[in-house]
Parts: sequence; structure tokens; C-alpha cells
Amino acid sequence: MPDGHEATTQKEIARRLAAFTGFACEGKYDPLRQYAAPLYFVPSDTLTSETASRLGVRCEHDLFGGVVPYPFVATKTITHPLVDVASPAPTGWCAAFPRRVAKDVLDGFSAFVKDDALLAGRKLLECGPVRVKRATGIAGRGQSTVDNADDLARALDAIDAEEMARFGAVIEQNLNDVNTYSVGQVRVADAVGTYYGTQYLTTNNHGAQVYGGSELIVVQGDFDDLLALTLPENIRRAIAQARIYDDAATQCFGGFYASRRNYDVAQGLDAAGRHRSGVLEQSWRLGGASGAEIGALEAFRVEPTQHTVRAISREVYGDSPALPAHAVVYFSGIDLRVGPLTKYSWTEPYADTR
Repeated sequence: MPDGHEATTQKEIARRLAAFTGFACEGKYDPLRQYAAPLYFVPSDTLTSETASRLGVRCEHDLFGGVVPYPFVATKTITHPLVDVASPAPTGWCAAFPRRVAKDVLDGFSAFVKDDALLAGRKLLECGPVRVKRATGIAGRGQSTVDNADDLARALDAIDAEEMARFGAVIEQNLNDVNTYSVGQVRVADAVGTYYGTQYLTTNNHGAQVYGGSELIVVQGDFDDLLALTLPENIRRAIAQARIYDDAATQCFGGFYASRRNYDVAQGLDAAGRHRSGVLEQSWRLGGASGAEIGALEAFRVEPTQHTVRAISREVYGDSPALPAHAVVYFSGIDLRVGPLTKYSWTEPYADTR
């Protein structure tokens, strides 16, 4: 069976990272093979400390992605508190994390058993519709919005009890008129790119609205360099909230490190019409915007004096689109699961309005 779009994209990104770092691209890792050290990994998922140790991954310079002490730490369930101090939670649960980020996320709870999820949902329904999220869902998949107790129960019935016990589920207030921003940073070799951006929705081959790409404004440097740009206040707030979330993860979860840190920040109106802004979740692994992120680092390598670039990624379903000049294609063909799809990215100059 030919590789699907995710595997093909991962291969192309690994090839570009190998060229960027000076490594040879050795393909899929084979644990039975002897490799010459050092190794650099491009995993599709966030690694646990146990897996990282087995692979010889010791720090952020050994991989594109991140390492967490327990599997659930890589999911959105770390964002919110439990509904009760006596509620069950997996080994490694850190109650301090949701306390530290409480002002910088939306109202919500995390639960690891259905009864707690039902109780949490009923509490939140008193203030308006809520969103039920599988902890392992990505790109908006595995979510549903409910506005009554019966629909809440049905949404939770769709989540496997074993999966909920291991990773949890999130019950969170639903926003209207939402804009979702990406805030993040990538570190590869001696290069650092920090960004904010917006996500695009597109219609897939089945008529559903799904992730369609990102547009990032990337600076060569850290968050202080990003904040030196001329930015609207809502973007500054999103960046500040992402930094608080990132700092809390570093402080609360021993053994966590990442070379790719991405945070989704939602801004919109709650059921009472009040404006809300909060971090939804983290991504410490290869993501939909990674092609754009790497393209920005490549642009800085080619022109070291270039301070800022606009980096864009696109996922287009259906017939192959007309591509912009200098586009890098990650996948173009028929994926057996999603149908015809083209994925590509490109970078272009960005002039600050200071």
C-alpha cells in the first residue's frame, strides 16, 4: 500500500531537516540496525521519556518535536483541572499546572472517567454550550458541541473508556465567532524561529470543514524579538498566554523538553457575549504548520540578515491547484483515506510596519 499523505509529508520534512542540519537522511528508524552516532529523529508523535531514553534522545537538539514524562502530558487534558480533588487521574498528574494557567485558558475540566466528565459537563452547561474533546484528537477531529445533558452523555459514550482512563477527555466552554491563532517556536541546530499566525479551514473531499493550512509571521530569534514587531493587542495577548502555558509546562513536568513548541489560542465570544481568549492545547510534535516553520528557518539560513518572513502552508483537497512560485510540495496525489490532496508551503518577505 502506498504511503498516505501524513507519512509522505513526514518523509519530506525529515529530508529537509537532514539537509538543514547536515545529517544523512536514513529513512524510517530500524531498531535492529546499527547507526553511526549522532542521530536526529523526526517522530510523528511526542515521545515519552522512556522511549526517548531507549532511542538515545537526550535533549531538544536530538529531535524535531518534544519529550514528556507521561503520555497524557502530550495531550490537551493537562490544560484544565479535575472536577474534584478526589477524581481519578493517571500517574504524573500535576494539579499545579491548570492552576498556573487558569487565567490564560478557557473555562473547562479534564476527566479520566465518564462520571466525572458528566459532572463537569453539567456544571459548564449552566453557563452555555460546551465542547467535548477527545484527548487524542488533532486538527479539530474528535470534538463535538453540546447544549444539553442528553447530547453530553451521547458525546461521552463515543469515547472509549480505556482511552479516557489513559489520556482523559476535555469538557470546555464553547465560543462563538472564534479566531484561532498559532503561537510557537522551533529550534533546529543553531537556528531559532518564533512566530504567530492564523489557521485556515477548508472543505475536504467529504464536504466537512477541516484544517487547511497556516500563515505564520516568523522572526529570527525568540519571543522578545517577536514582540518587537508592530502587533495588534489581541495578538500580543495570544503570545503572552502561550508563553505562560509554555513556562508552566517546563516548571510542572520534570523531564519535558521540546524543539518544536506550538500553541493554539482561541479568541471569541462566550454564551454571555463576553470576549474570551485562551490557550486550547499544545503541540510538541510534527504539525500541520511544520513545513512553513522549516521553510522560515531555511530562508534565514539563505539570507542571515533577514529578520522576518511570512511562511504559508496549504492543504488543498480535490484537483491539483495552481501552485505559487517556489512552493515546496509535500504530497500531491490520492490518499486512500481522504482522497485527492495537495500539501505545500512557501515563504515570502515580510516588512514590519514600524
